[in-house]
Amino acid sequence: MLRRTISTPEGKQRYVRRLFATIADRYDFITGFLSYGQDRRWKQRLIELARLQPSDRLLDLACGTGDLTFAATPRVRHAVGLDVTFRMVQLAQRRSPPEGGRYVRFVTGDMLALPFPDRAFTVVTVGYGLRNVPDLQQSLREIRRVLAPGGRLLSLDFNRPSNAVIRGAYLLYLTIVGSALGYVLHRDPDTYRYIPESIRTYPGAGAVARMMEDMG
Repeated sequence: MLRRTISTPEGKQRYVRRLFATIADRYDFITGFLSYGQDRRWKQRLIELARLQPSDRLLDLACGTGDLTFAATPRVRHAVGLDVTFRMVQLAQRRSPPEGGRYVRFVTGDMLALPFPDRAFTVVTVGYGLRNVPDLQQSLREIRRVLAPGGRLLSLDFNRPSNAVIRGAYLLYLTIVGSALGYVLHRDPDTYRYIPESIRTYPGAGAVARMMEDMG
C-alpha cells in the first residue's frame, strides 16, 4: 500500500507532507537513532566540505529544525533555511539565534518552486531532502537556478548499498526499527516504514551525482 502510494509524484507529495507534519517534534531524535548516532558528525562533515567563506550566501533546503543552517551561520553572514513543513520551521525559529551581525531566517517553501530569485545563493545544502522530493529532476533544476555561477551544492542522505546482501540487511533493519519506533511514538507502525521504502526507490548517490552533472 505504502509503496503504491509514493510511486507517483502526487501521491508522494501528499504522503510526505502529512508524514513530516506528524513527526516534526520527534524528527531530531529519529534521525539520530536511525543513523546510529552519526547524524551530527555527518552534518559537521558536510559543513567542512562546503568550505564556507564569510561572503557566502547559504540556502539550507529541507532544513528541518535547522541543524545545518545553524552549523553554517558562524561561518557566513547570510543564511536561509527552507522547509515544506511549517512545524519544522517553527521549531527552527525557536532555537537560539547566532551571535554577532549575521543574518539568518527560516521560511516555509517547496523545493520544487523555490521562492528566491535566480543566482541568489553561493552555497546550497540539503539534509535528507532530495530523497523525499516528489520530482527529483525539478528540484535539481530549481537548485541550479538559485545557485550563482561557481556555487556549491552539498547533499547529505541515507544511500542504498550496492551489495545486495548488505542492502537487504540495511533495509530490514530500518523496517523493523522504524516499525517499532512508529508504534512506540505514534501508535502507528507504518509511520517510519516510509524511510526504507523511500530508499528502495531513490536512485542512489551515484545516479543523483550523474543527474547533477547532466544538468550542469
